[in-house]
Amino acid sequence: MRDRDLRQWKALVREHANREWRELSLEVVDELACHLAELHAAAIRDGASEADARQMALDTLNAASFLQLSKRPRSRRGGGYVHDIRVAMRQLIATPVVMIVAVLSLALGIGANTAIFSLVDSLLLRPLPVKDPHRLALLQGGNIDSAGRSSFTPAIWEELRRRPQLFDSAFAWADGARFNIANGGVAEFVDGIWTTSGMFDTLGIAPLVGRAFTGADDQPGGGPDGPVAVISYALWQRRFGATLDVVGRRMTLDRIPFTVVGVMPPDFFGPMVGQRVDIAIPMGAEPAVHGKDSLLGSRDSWWLSVMVRLKPGESIDAATEAVRGVQPEIREATLPVGSWPSQDLPKYLSAKFTLAPAATGDSLIRARYGRPLLTVMVVVVLVLLIACANIANLQLARATARRHEWSVRLALGASRWRLVRLLLTESLVLSMVGATLGLLVARWSSQLLVQQLSTQNLTVFLDLSPDWRVLAFTTGVTAATALLFGVAPAFRAAGVAPMEAIKEQGRGVGGRASVASALVVAQVALSVVLVVAAALLVRTFSKLATLNLGFDPARVLVVTMNAQSATIEPSQRLPIYERALDAVQALPGVERAALSPIVPVSGRMSANRFVVSDGMPLADNQRSAFRNQVTPGFFETYGQRLVSGRAFTGRDRDGAPRVAIVNEAFARQFLDGGNPVGHTVRVARAVTPEGDMEIVGLVSDAVYRRVRDPLPPTLYTPVAQTTAGAATTEYTMSVRAASESPAQLSRSIADAIGGVNRDLTLTFRPLAEQVNASLTQERLVAMLSGFFGALALLLASLGLYGVTSYAVTCQQTEIGIRMALGAAPGSVVRLVLSRVTMLVATGVVVGAGVSMWASQFVSTLLYGIEPRDPATLVGSAAVLAAGGALAGWLPAYRASRIHPAQVLRDS
Repeated sequence: MRDRDLRQWKALVREHANREWRELSLEVVDELACHLAELHAAAIRDGASEADARQMALDTLNAASFLQLSKRPRSRRGGGYVHDIRVAMRQLIATPVVMIVAVLSLALGIGANTAIFSLVDSLLLRPLPVKDPHRLALLQGGNIDSAGRSSFTPAIWEELRRRPQLFDSAFAWADGARFNIANGGVAEFVDGIWTTSGMFDTLGIAPLVGRAFTGADDQPGGGPDGPVAVISYALWQRRFGATLDVVGRRMTLDRIPFTVVGVMPPDFFGPMVGQRVDIAIPMGAEPAVHGKDSLLGSRDSWWLSVMVRLKPGESIDAATEAVRGVQPEIREATLPVGSWPSQDLPKYLSAKFTLAPAATGDSLIRARYGRPLLTVMVVVVLVLLIACANIANLQLARATARRHEWSVRLALGASRWRLVRLLLTESLVLSMVGATLGLLVARWSSQLLVQQLSTQNLTVFLDLSPDWRVLAFTTGVTAATALLFGVAPAFRAAGVAPMEAIKEQGRGVGGRASVASALVVAQVALSVVLVVAAALLVRTFSKLATLNLGFDPARVLVVTMNAQSATIEPSQRLPIYERALDAVQALPGVERAALSPIVPVSGRMSANRFVVSDGMPLADNQRSAFRNQVTPGFFETYGQRLVSGRAFTGRDRDGAPRVAIVNEAFARQFLDGGNPVGHTVRVARAVTPEGDMEIVGLVSDAVYRRVRDPLPPTLYTPVAQTTAGAATTEYTMSVRAASESPAQLSRSIADAIGGVNRDLTLTFRPLAEQVNASLTQERLVAMLSGFFGALALLLASLGLYGVTSYAVTCQQTEIGIRMALGAAPGSVVRLVLSRVTMLVATGVVVGAGVSMWASQFVSTLLYGIEPRDPATLVGSAAVLAAGGALAGWLPAYRASRIHPAQVLRDS
C-alpha cells in the first residue's frame, strides 16, 4: 500500500471523526483508515471500478458512524432500519450485474408463481362474488356426465320447487347455451344460460340497471312482457354502448325477440366458474325458442343443474338428510316410464340425493384443468427454488469480496446480529424489487394463459383481479425467497473474524465453497426432476399431435346447420339437409361432402348396447359401442379406409333392408377380430325395437370423441334409415375441399345452403382447427413445462459456472505453481472438470431418484408413455450432464491459460 493513499484515507477519517466521533482516539482513527484502505484495494482487485470501490469504503465509514451513534441514547439517533435499507440499496447498485441477474431471476420466478396461483385461486379457491357464498350447495345424485357433474330432469326440479321448506331458496339452470344474436346469415353467438327466476335471489345479486326475473317471467311462453332477458355488463357495453335506456329495448336471440329488463353487475359472471354469462334467459322461455323440440316438459332429458341456499345455521349434512327424506316421493313422481328400459329403473329409484358445498360455484373446466394447473404450480415452485439457490451463490460470491467491510464493522463494535440484519435487509430489498416486477409479469402472463385456454366453442373467463389470497401468496413468496437466498450469506458474515477477514487468504473460503457446492447439487437435482417432467409432458403432446387419427383432417370444413329458428317441420328436416348436401356437392372446389349428427373429435357421442349374431359371449357392460348416422360418402370425405364389404349407397333408405357398417374395434370386441360382414346386429334392450341390421362393411378404426380416448368400437348406420335421428334441430355437414383451404369455401357454401333454406343458422370450422383445439390442455402443459424445464437447466448451468469460476479464482496460486512445475494445460482442465463431474453426478443421481418417485403424480397427464420411462430419464440426465460439462469447461479452459509468473508475482 502506498503511503500517499494511506495518508488520504487517514485525512478522510479524521475529518469524519471531527464531525461524528469526537471521543475517538487518534490510534483508533488511524486503524480505521488502514481498514478502509485495505477494503478499497480489495474491491479494486475483485474487479470493481475506482468509483465503486471508493463508494464501498465510504459506505463502510458511514456504517461505522451509525454504529457509534447507535451507542448513544435513542433520542439522539435515527431509525436503524431505514439506514439499513439505504445501505442495502447502495450495496446492490454498486454491483449492477449481480443485481440485474438476481432481480430478473426473481421477477420471472415470483411472477410465474403468482400467475399460476392466480389461475388456481380463480378456478379452485375463490368464492363466487355473491352474498354469503358459503351457504350455497349443489344438488348431486342425478345423471353423471363426462365431466363428473350431476344433471336433473325438469320434472325433478318441479318436484323440488314444490317443497320450498327444504331450503332457504333454490334455482335450476342449464349452462352451455349459445344464442345467435344475428338477424340472418352467418351466426354471431353469445354465451348464456337458461335459469329459473330464483337465481338472482338465491345468489343475492341485485342488477346494476333494471330488474331481475320474476315468477311471471318464468312462465311457459313468458310473462306480461313476453320473453325477457338480463344481459351482462360486458354485453351492455359492447352492444348497447352502456346507455341507461337499455331496459325495454329488444334484441333477437335465435331470431326470437326478447326484451332486455336488466343488466348484471360488472363482477358477476354466473354460477359457472370459468365461463362468462353474456345473457340469462328465464327457463319458461325455452319453448318459445326451441318450439316442438322443447325439453322443458321432458321426463328423460337430463340437462339442468340445481343450486340451493341453506337455511341460516343449517349444515350440509342436515340439509342432505332433509332432501333424502322426500327423495322417494320425488323419484316416484318423476319416473321416466316408457322411455327407459325397465331394468334401469331400480338404479334410478335408489340413487341418493346429496348436497355438496358450492361456495366456489360449479365448473366444467375445473375438472379438466385443475390437476394440470396444480402440476404446473409445483413446476414453477421448483424453478423458484433453483433461482434462489443461484442467487444465494451470487450473494456468497459477493460475501467473499465484502469480508474486509464486515471485519471493519466488527472491529468498530458491531454485533454479529447487526451484520446478519443488514444482509437480510439486502435480501429483502432484492426480493421486493423482484416481486414488484414479478407482479407485472404475472398480470400479463396469466391473461395470456387464459386466452390460450379458450377455443372457438368455449370462451374461458377467469376473474384474475388480485384478492387477499393472491396478495398474501405473493407476500409470503417474497419473504420466503429473501430468507432462502439470504440466510447463507448472512451466516457467512456472522462467521467472519475481525482480523483474519482482512487478509488476502482469509478464513471461510472453504466454508463458502462447500455451501455453494451443496447449492449446486440441489440445483442439478431439482433440474433433473423438472427436465424429466417436461420431457414426459412434451413427448405426450408430441405423440398426440402426431397420432394417426384414422382419418385425414386436412381440407375438411365442418359446417353446422341449425334449424331451431327455421320454420321447418321435424319430418321435413332430413329432406332439407339432403338438398343442402346436394347443393354443396355441386359447388366447384368441393371434392366430397357428407352429413352426420356427430363429427370426429367434437367431444360428442351417442352409444348403445348391441347384440351381434354368432358373436362372443359378453357381459352386459361390454356390449356398449358408439353409434353415428352418416350419408353415403362419409368415409371418403374423411379418408377412412374401407377394409371389406361395401360402403353405404343411395339405395340404403327407409323401406330397404336395414344395414350397418362397423369398425375394426367393433369386430375385435364382438367377434374376436373376425370378419363382421354378413353378421346381423341389433340394439340390446331398446325401448323402441329397431329390428336387425345386416353388417355390410368394415372400416378402419378412427378417433371418435377425443384424441386421448382409446379407439372405440363404433357402428355406423345410414341417415336415411334413422329418420328419428335426422329430425334433430342440428346436423353437421363435412366438406372436403378439392385443393384449396377449406375455409375459403365458406362463402360459397353459405350461399348454396341459403339457396335451399335461408333460415338455417350456419357455423363454420376447419376440422384441423377442431383437432388442434382438442389438444389445448396438453399443448399448454407441454409449453409451460418445457419452458420452465429449459429455464431450470439454464439456471443450474449458470450456478455450476459460478461455483467453478469461484473455485478457479481461489486456486489460482495452486494452479500457477502446478504450471510453473511443468503441469500441462490439459491436466489443469482435468483437475477443474473432476470437481464439476462430481457435483453434476451427485445432483443427477439424487434428481433421478426423486424423479422416479415423483413421476407417479403426473401419470394421469401422460399418453402413450410410462411415467418411469427409461429413455426419458437417461436423456434428461444426458442433457443435464452436457449443460454441466459446458458450464464447467469454460472456467477450466480459463484456468489452463493462467500465466504462472503473473500469478506468483501477484501472490
